[in-house]
This record gives sequence, C-alpha cells and structure tokens, in this order.
Amino acid sequence: MLDRTKAPEFREIAHISLKQPVKKQFANGLPVYVFHSPEQELVRIEWIFENKYLDEQNENPLLNSALCALLKEGTTTMSSAEIADKVDFYGAFLVPEYSFDVTSLSLYTLNRHSKVLLPLVKDILTEASIPQEELDTYLRNNKQKFQVSIQKNDYLARRKFYNLIFGENNRYGRTPKLDDYDAINREQLTALYRKEIVPNNCTLIVSGNVSNDLINELEQIFGFEWQGPEAAVLAASPILIQESSGLAYEEKENALQSAIRLGSQTISRTHPDYPALQFVNTLLGGFFGSRLMRNIREEKGYTYSIGSAVATLKHTGFLTIATEVGVDVTNATLVEIEKEINLLKTTLASEEEVDLVKTYMEGSLLGSLESIFSHADKFKSVLLNDMSLTYYSYYMEQVKNMTPEKVRDIADKYLDFEQMVKVVVGKFNQFEPIHQAVVN
Repeated sequence: MLDRTKAPEFREIAHISLKQPVKKQFANGLPVYVFHSPEQELVRIEWIFENKYLDEQNENPLLNSALCALLKEGTTTMSSAEIADKVDFYGAFLVPEYSFDVTSLSLYTLNRHSKVLLPLVKDILTEASIPQEELDTYLRNNKQKFQVSIQKNDYLARRKFYNLIFGENNRYGRTPKLDDYDAINREQLTALYRKEIVPNNCTLIVSGNVSNDLINELEQIFGFEWQGPEAAVLAASPILIQESSGLAYEEKENALQSAIRLGSQTISRTHPDYPALQFVNTLLGGFFGSRLMRNIREEKGYTYSIGSAVATLKHTGFLTIATEVGVDVTNATLVEIEKEINLLKTTLASEEEVDLVKTYMEGSLLGSLESIFSHADKFKSVLLNDMSLTYYSYYMEQVKNMTPEKVRDIADKYLDFEQMVKVVVGKFNQFEPIHQAVVN
C-alpha cells in the first residue's frame, strides 16, 4: 500500500526517449511522417503549409491569417454549415491554425470515419471557395475585436515591440491597422490559396492509432489524386531590422497600469548556444521561481505577474520580457529589470539555484511528452527548423552541463539591457526621471 507520509523517491532524469516517425513519400512528392501508437484511439492528421506571400518583399501576414480562418468556410460543393455538420456528426475536430511561419489544418478523428472525412478535407484543400459572405463576416468581427484590443495597454505594447525589433515590412513585425482589413478582398485570398495550399508546399504528419488502411487512403487521396503546380522557387528570407534600442513611450492619461515590453532579436534553435540561453532565460524570468518573479512580484509587489521568454522563429529568434505594473512604479520596474540582468552578467548564481533550474527544465521536457501527439509536436518543432530529433538529446546534455560560470558567460554574451527595445504604454511617475531617452 502506498505510504503517503513519505515523499516520492528523487531520481535524476538520465535521458529523454523520443519516438521516431516512419517517413514516407507519396507519388506527388508529399512528405509524410507517421507516429503509430495503438494505445491511442484517436488519429491526428496535420497538413502543414509554409506561409507564402503575394508580395515576398512586403509580407502581409493579415492575408495569411484570414486565409487560415476561412479555409473551412465553404467549398464549391459544400457550405460552411454543411462542413461543420458533417465534422460534428462523426465526432471529429477540424482545426485550422496560423502562426508566423506556417499554416496548418488538423483533423482529429477515429480510423473508421476516414472514408467520409478525408474526401471532405481534400475538398477544402482543393476547392475552397472563400465565399464573400463569410469573408464579410470575418472582416466585420475582426475589425470589432481590433477596436477593442487597441484600448488595452498590453496589446499596444506588444504591437510596438514587434514593430521595433523586426521592422514593419515582414511577417514578424507587421501588425494590422484598421484600414488593412478594408483592403482585403476575395481575389487576393483566392490567389494566395492557389499559391500556398498546394502539395509541393505541404508536409503531412499523422499520429495516433494509424492503421495501414488509413495510410493507403491518405496516399490515394493526397498522393495520387492531389496534384498541383511544380515546386516554386524558394522565397528570400525577410529583412529583419531592429529599429531602435531606446524607450518607446505612449502615454495613456487615465491609465492605472503601464504595460512594459522589452527585448531584442537573438539566436534561434539552430544555434549551438540556444539551450544555454533558454536556461539563462528560465532563471531570469521563465518560471514561477525566477528572479524577476521573486524580485518584482514577491519582494516589491509591483505586479501580479512578470515573465521572460526566448522564442524561435524560422528566420530568427527573440527575447522578450513582459509585465503590467502600477503607473507609480513604471520606472522603478525598469530599474529592477536592468538590475537583475546585470547581476546575471556579473555575479555567479549559486549551485542550488542552477540545480533548481536544471530540475525544472528537465522535468518540463519530460512532462510535455504525455501522448503520441506530444511526440509528434516535438518532431514538428525541429522539422520546421530543418533539424532532427537528436536536438533534444543535445538540449538535455547542455542543460545538465550548465554551471554558475556558464550562466554568467551566456548572460554576458546575449543579454544587453542597453541594446534592448523598451516599450511602455501607460504612464511614468511624474516625480521620477524617465530611465532612458524617449524615441518615437
């Protein structure tokens, strides 16, 4: 019988075991990765498309997000209501998702319903009609959401932050304006659909209880029957320019809180130092026991929440620190953030703190592998960065080998408060000096 008076035995995580997919290639060149797990009743099928742009020199991600949202809103043979009714009738889920670099369509279903649902997905990927009525509804709803969002300080700070660290003519830095929604038309979306939703721009990942019959059906429908144009010439990487390292300040007269967002471009997952930088970020602000949380939330009481993150994108990576604080402590918060960054760069962390972060990061990675879908997600993350699953073994090795000296060296190499973009939307305390010169 379990003795609940004793804590569970502590064991170090020796290694992480990730499932390898079986790779196939269909007749039309479509790459397919299969993660089979008979214990999982469901099957998840993901059609993943790299985002394309009508103007590769002036990327407009608003078109891509609109296309993603409207993909399943009608085809030449079915209305949006008919599509929704059929998916619901078979207890399935059909989920379009948009991110900076890719758009995907995911189907969750049981094997026995594939004969009905796979032709439906094929219809969406080849015969989407993007009805004008659905487009009008989408634009109207999103204009309303936008008008609500721009009243929020944190939303405005996030927009300005992306503008400043990436520039405004690419998928990462361009943020919508109200007039941009009015400029979207059906002809543009149809042209983008024909350019992006094609087999030579698609990767298929299938996970769950994947039967041989399902693979054969997928190959017939999406290998032999799904044809498209020849492979397009690869687009050039977007030009990403950090426009300022000063303070961008937008005053809100009646604000009770200031939204703070700061950071800069940094290395991405493909760089050898990325796991070590993730470690330093976790210690700084990446979990509940981080230094920023202890200082600014617990000791100073300036905020309910503050955090930092290192994110990787296809063409770059970035570091961001975000919080909302009372207007009377806006400047004091910036001072404390700078202090914590400089301490990491100049003073050795304790062995106990480093060991705590190691345990947290190793446990988080292990805990994230809860199902076969999680293994497929981990694979997708490296696949989209042209990497392999060996990355996670390297990641674990780097985390295990972190020392107080390496934490200091990595912080000194990649964290520079003076060079970070700093955005504040709200108010500075009129009795305090503004920490840095204001820039437009």
